[in-house]
Amino acid sequence: MDPLAGLMDDSSDDDNASQTTEDDPQVPEHAPAPPAPPAPLAPPPAPSIREKPHYEQRHTLNGHTKSISAVKFSPDGTLLASCGAENIVKIWSPFTGELIRNLTGHTAGLSDISWSSDSVYLASASDDNTIRIWEVDTGLTHKLLKGHTKWVFCLNYNSTSTLLVSGACDGDIQDMECQKSLTWMSGKCVKTIHAHLDYVTAVHFNRDSDLIVSCALDGLIQQVQFSPNSKYILSTAHDSAIRLWDYNNHRCLKTYSGHLNTKYCISACFSVTGGKWIIGGSEDHKVYIWDLQTREIVQVLEGHQDVVVAVATHPSQNMIATGSIDADLSIRIWEDLSRQGQQAHASTSS
Repeated sequence: MDPLAGLMDDSSDDDNASQTTEDDPQVPEHAPAPPAPPAPLAPPPAPSIREKPHYEQRHTLNGHTKSISAVKFSPDGTLLASCGAENIVKIWSPFTGELIRNLTGHTAGLSDISWSSDSVYLASASDDNTIRIWEVDTGLTHKLLKGHTKWVFCLNYNSTSTLLVSGACDGDIQDMECQKSLTWMSGKCVKTIHAHLDYVTAVHFNRDSDLIVSCALDGLIQQVQFSPNSKYILSTAHDSAIRLWDYNNHRCLKTYSGHLNTKYCISACFSVTGGKWIIGGSEDHKVYIWDLQTREIVQVLEGHQDVVVAVATHPSQNMIATGSIDADLSIRIWEDLSRQGQQAHASTSS
């Protein structure tokens, strides 16, 4: 079932008028008995109360020496990758907080990472103008992709990992050369899209890999991604608002606010494992969780000591990873164990 099916279901409960009947008229003798009056209508069901999440911090992962830029769970949920302004990718166990290995080879800082769908490979985007595809189990570089002429800021695999899209600052900024998004297949650039006038901050494939959404510093929007069903786009911006878009009809459907985002490129993401939430970082050092439908802030996670720029959700469990910058440099793992316990109980009872 599509995890976001019925996202914009605005239907309301029927307002059925109560039924009234007149007194029965005098029935002649020997006349057939009148039909029984209809049974009274059952009252409409009470509106369900949405259960709020109860995330608690489980682990603090320390080891980065410069600002963290991205955290990503592997699609199979067993690993967490992180990167930052130093030239190392770190692989962690999200369940124990243990550092498993470092992936070394880049010669400058990193801005983004993306897992292949089989959780075997990890792509990294670096200020050394290259993309490396790592074989995570061995820690070795599987492919080194060259083509961008300036720092690579973002990248994403498609759902089958046959394509990798990347965005960067290619060319001399003073010459106002258009920035490029490169699509890679088998280690070769197969298409160049001259899409923006400033360096690209986010790129993302839809589920069928026939659309790419991107944004750049030539606009207010800083991060974009398709929803899991690819019907909508989630964006963050420097006006302290996260928006959900119906891109087919050019409409903003939902706006999530209450956090602070006026300076940094802060990520947000969907969570559909235990409830339908929007998760976002903030410049007030907190993590915000909104109800996707009602836009209500349902929980605020506190613990970081600096701006939270990176957030990610586990693919199957109620787990969130968050990463912070300069004065903090930590990754924190949050779990909603109460909801997971309910799910486990339901599965064993069925």
